[in-house]
Amino acid sequence: MTLTTDFILQHSVLLAESFKRATGQVLLTGDFTPEKLAPQLYQAPFVLLSHGTQTDPVFNYANQTAQQLWEMSWQAFTQLPSRLSAEPVAVAERQAMLEEARQKGFISNYNGVRISSTGKRFIIKNAILWNIYDSTGTYHGQAATFKEWEFL
Repeated sequence: MTLTTDFILQHSVLLAESFKRATGQVLLTGDFTPEKLAPQLYQAPFVLLSHGTQTDPVFNYANQTAQQLWEMSWQAFTQLPSRLSAEPVAVAERQAMLEEARQKGFISNYNGVRISSTGKRFIIKNAILWNIYDSTGTYHGQAATFKEWEFL
């Protein structure tokens, strides 16, 4: 995965700007050009991921921390319907959380059980989920970030 593709550069800015608009917080402190922001977000010690606007949304971004936690490569992650990141029993809960974020713009302090590609179960803690809108108000999907998780 190369961090200099137009999509990665633009999407990194979109994630950072939409997070700030939705929550009033910043993903990273500092003033970054897209070329510096993209690797900082990709290599950040927190999870950052997003999915698109498909009927069954597919992940379109997962930083290194997310890839390590779910034990998936960039290529595998960005082909995964996001609903499959949760155990089948947690899908309904996950969908309710996504809908709440869709209605409110963002939610914080979300906790939920997820499962890696090798079957390791873990709980994500204090996640923030937000709607991704660009500066013109166009909807691009949803994103999530969190710093805490615990294997079960």
